[in-house]
Amino acid sequence: MPPATKVPRPKTKAARQARVDAILKLLDEMYPGVTCALHHNSPWELLVATILSAQCTDKRVNEVTPGLFAKYPTIQDFAAVRPEALAEDIRSTGFFNNKAKSVVGAANKILHEFGGEIPRTIEELTTVPGAARKTANVVLGTSFGIASGVVVDTHVLRIAGRLDLTQNTDPVHIEQDLMKIIPQDRWILFSHQLIHHGRSLCVARKPKCAECKLNPLCYAPDKNYAPDKTA
Repeated sequence: MPPATKVPRPKTKAARQARVDAILKLLDEMYPGVTCALHHNSPWELLVATILSAQCTDKRVNEVTPGLFAKYPTIQDFAAVRPEALAEDIRSTGFFNNKAKSVVGAANKILHEFGGEIPRTIEELTTVPGAARKTANVVLGTSFGIASGVVVDTHVLRIAGRLDLTQNTDPVHIEQDLMKIIPQDRWILFSHQLIHHGRSLCVARKPKCAECKLNPLCYAPDKNYAPDKTA
């Protein structure tokens, strides 16, 4: 497919907001009702899975967690295990020593300071070891439907930049930018939609622009129209 004509940048605030609205509508068409790809049966399991997903694929985490949660079925079990032992159980997710310390620390913090219940505010949850804003937003949004912010993982970071929804490269500032232009009742779904989009079409190398419904609204400098020879 040959490159499309150059997409003009919106010049006014109203035009920029109209473009954001159009992007949201197209994302709804492309990814209706998507949710977190990490398999879990409780907010605690999702917290653990999200901690393990740092610098690791969701696919790998989903391969590890069934056995992990069978071995440690309760938060009390995670609090009691030695981090060195847990590290061996999660070795394949990478950075296993730090992740093990975070998970054991999170279990103890939640048991002793929050009565064994996952806190439901961003301020409280981000005091838990391993739960920075990204992780906290995933857990609050997916488990409780609480729109505390926008999840900014590697996919959201990349796509927000490509779509010119932010000029920042720091996740905290990117989240702030997105929260200003995306309606709060869309924060949870929008996060999941961009993550799925980043996995399926707007990949890091050679994005599949010819297959993307957002193509007419996108003026990213690294747009790609070469056919995917691996398909």
